[in-house]
Order: sequence, then structure tokens, then C-alpha cells
Amino acid sequence: MGFSLSKLFNKTETTEDTIDAIIDSVEHQAYGVSESNVLFSGLNELGGYFFFQTIVVGSLKVKCKNGARLTFKGKDFELTLKSDSLEFESHHTEVKGRYVTNIDFQVEEKDIKSLQNATLSGIVLHVKNKELLFSKYNSEK
Repeated sequence: MGFSLSKLFNKTETTEDTIDAIIDSVEHQAYGVSESNVLFSGLNELGGYFFFQTIVVGSLKVKCKNGARLTFKGKDFELTLKSDSLEFESHHTEVKGRYVTNIDFQVEEKDIKSLQNATLSGIVLHVKNKELLFSKYNSEK
């Protein structure tokens, strides 16, 4: 006799539904999407120091002590940023199985213009032994 765990727990949401639910529940504009995570980000400056602030919302659950890297890839373009802090961790949300991870990355002023003008094909978050591949989010579906 077989049974479906998804029916047992009344879980019929697809990955796309999950991503859409995350995007709809966060007030900020999504920057990138992966299979089960959404990357929200923005460029900030504080006292002449520039950083790329990111928030990953989704299934990523990590406690890190060695930092992370964020790599932007495009046609004839690649830029890798190192995290501002070596230690960070994911926090639970009210939704079961969904976490929020805040990571800030150092960015040089000279790289900002290149990043803003680049046509990105992918964004890779390297954290611990994981590589999360995000595609640039297009809000105009």
C-alpha cells in the first residue's frame, strides 16, 4: 500500500509557486532566482565604503564561519565579490522550510559601473560547500 507524503501534508505547491510566493511576500525587488531561493539585493555606500547587500530567502539554511563569494557572470564579464563578514547564518521564517540569510559583499567603486552595465547570464553564490546558481530576475513576465 502506497501513499503520497504531499497529499498527506496537503502540499501541492510547485517550485515555481514557491518562488512566486517568496517574491510576493517580500517588499523589495527580486534580483535573481534559483530553483528554491530568491536573491534580493542592492548597492549601498557608507562613508565612502561600498557594499552589495544581499538577502537570500528560500531553502538555503547555513551557518558559516568562512565567508562567502558572489560571482556575477555575463558575456565577456565576470566579477567575484567577497563577503564583508566571515560569519553569518540563516534565520527561520514563519513559513516552514523557508529561511532568510543576509550577506553583505565588498565592492570596489570602479567595479560598480561595470556591474550596472553588464548583461548578466548568471549569479553564483558560493557558501560552504554549496553553489547556488541564480538567473537574473525579470519582473516583466
